[in-house]
Amino acid sequence: MLGYPALQKGCLAMPRKPKYRKPYPPEFRREAVALYARTERTLGEIAGDLGVSRESLRLWVQQAQIERGERDGLSGDEREELRELRRRVLLLEQEREILKKAAAFFVRESETR
Repeated sequence: MLGYPALQKGCLAMPRKPKYRKPYPPEFRREAVALYARTERTLGEIAGDLGVSRESLRLWVQQAQIERGERDGLSGDEREELRELRRRVLLLEQEREILKKAAAFFVRESETR
């Protein structure tokens, strides 16, 4: 592939797209939801104009409805609390397993004396 440096393996001439895309800022999401709420346009039209997927915009609208109490579901604060509680339960379960193993070890040690 002489003459085409961009096609050579490991060449920096053609940067690759990152696999993970940073999330959209909360202000952008709020404005997108407000735009959808105040117009008669479809989700797909607005999403296309904003350069986001239709599904992303649909989820943002749905979450905004939950936050306003118009729809059942977990609010952002409730979702964060649930995530933290699940982490805590996992940690406590791991600690309990360690303590059970330690107790069994000390029982075996005391029996051999």
